[in-house]
Amino acid sequence: MLLNKHIVVGVCGGIASYKAVDLVSKLQQAGALVDVIMTEHAEDFVRPLTFATMSHRSVYSDLWEPSGKAAETHIALAEAADLLVIVPATANTIAKLAHGMADNMLTAVALATRAPLLLAPAMYKDMYTHPATQANLALLRDRGALIVEPEVGRLASGAVGPGRLPETAVLLSAITATLGRHGDLAGKHVVITAGGTQEPIDPVRYVGNRSSGKMGYSLAREARDRGAHVILITGSATLPPPYGVELHRVETAIQMRDAVLRFITAADVLIMSAAVADFRPAQVAAQKIKKTGGQSGTQEKSEHGNDGGLTLHMVRNPDILQEVAEVVDKASQHQRLVRVGFAAETENLIAYAQQKLVQKHLDLLVANDVSRSDSGFGSDTNKVFIFHANGSMEDLPVMPKTDVAAAIFQRIVPLLGTT
Repeated sequence: MLLNKHIVVGVCGGIASYKAVDLVSKLQQAGALVDVIMTEHAEDFVRPLTFATMSHRSVYSDLWEPSGKAAETHIALAEAADLLVIVPATANTIAKLAHGMADNMLTAVALATRAPLLLAPAMYKDMYTHPATQANLALLRDRGALIVEPEVGRLASGAVGPGRLPETAVLLSAITATLGRHGDLAGKHVVITAGGTQEPIDPVRYVGNRSSGKMGYSLAREARDRGAHVILITGSATLPPPYGVELHRVETAIQMRDAVLRFITAADVLIMSAAVADFRPAQVAAQKIKKTGGQSGTQEKSEHGNDGGLTLHMVRNPDILQEVAEVVDKASQHQRLVRVGFAAETENLIAYAQQKLVQKHLDLLVANDVSRSDSGFGSDTNKVFIFHANGSMEDLPVMPKTDVAAAIFQRIVPLLGTT
């Protein structure tokens, strides 16, 4: 996504400007061509040499240098840019951009470029919430600028409130999402499930699984970076919410089923990567079950005293993909819904996967052996087989889950053109 992209990073005079150093470094490591433009007062916080070292390119700041070359340079930068991102964007620069001022190198490039404009405001909380700043941001949004909202947290002044610059990972996500707005999934709605479900036994305990949600979250980010509107329905997962993705949290299989059926009505793609529990306790205790005298399930006395066990009566959870198939088949007016399932197996992977592909009416099924250390729950890599509705099978090598997500969408996109 970032390889060979020409990104101009504007750095304004604020205490958060030091965070832009890490952003420039990460962009350069990802293969982007990064040109940094600093305002005059940004140099009071970070020296230009720091950015030049991280970007491996010259740093620009003085529009009025005596040779006149800067006048040519600002046009060249403006025309070459794939994206102009300003990190941090101060109240002063935001005001200048909103009103079309071009009194320094950064604002001159901003006025001359036709590349997307991405702003990451960072300032004291009362400056950010001031009506003038908010009006300027609204004006820029109306013109097509994208805003990475500041976080609420402790500021350099010691105060707590909105105005904190997000971490580099969030800024990178905003950049890739912006660059991918017109990608091969632009205008498409993608629903993805992730993580595991938790079926309560009592207010304290539950039946669950080891799913981390990493594969589903990688899929959500990949779809976002291809231009899709992404709805991520997540069960148990401790991962940070992906930037730019509509997140819905659930706990149980029934809650996940209800959410999926609710959102597929407008979806083009459904990817069921969540590890949904097949069974749940038939009854949920109102209070915590004690070692003796429990209130749920069947507790059994041992022959040696009161240290008995606990027997739970389990009932089957709904088959979400089966219900999706029934809903879509009944709704003749429903648009084409590409359906992708996942199968986490520990044995007979190919046979079980082929059976599930047919039974669930899937376009694709992604199967992996979770007993392997390089493709199990919680790993950063995955070793998958992709089964197609036409009966073909692909055996993909072990690779990062981010690359697996890209491979899956490379196979989904052509299916969107079929009827």
